[in-house]
Amino acid sequence: MAQAKQGDKVRIDLVGTLDDGTVFQSTLADAGCDDDDCGCDDGHGTDEGCGCVSGPLDIEIGAGEIFPQIEELLIGMAPGETRSVTIAAADAFGEYDDENVVTIPRAQLPDDLDPEVGEELVLTGEDDEAFGVTVVEVNAESITFDSNHPLAGEDLTFEITLREIV
Repeated sequence: MAQAKQGDKVRIDLVGTLDDGTVFQSTLADAGCDDDDCGCDDGHGTDEGCGCVSGPLDIEIGAGEIFPQIEELLIGMAPGETRSVTIAAADAFGEYDDENVVTIPRAQLPDDLDPEVGEELVLTGEDDEAFGVTVVEVNAESITFDSNHPLAGEDLTFEITLREIV
């Protein structure tokens, strides 16, 4: 039976879970993925390993379209085979960094900005660089933003099924 190798185009199903069992990414319609928490390209600078999609995912092994640990896992797999891999937080979206949480006085923000806790926004820095943030606290004097990726600090476990080598 054929086995996947570097450079092959393959079709896979995957389910990504956190240590507590929360599904953050899936190609399966019934996997229970909560799309609001799945770490999609939400302005945090990446869409790697993102989101809940319908149907299998087509990738080229070695093209950098998915986490390298998943590409390595696929090498040697035969169609129909399922394997799992856990990617440490440091190798996924990084460790959670408290320095990426900043409180800005309302006087420095647009007057019409009235965000709610949990809302995701794109802010522009002094050098006009845009970056995604999540609002974590709002009060009359200031707003606190967190620019960590939503999955920062999380180990990610993926169950991968190779559907076919295309």
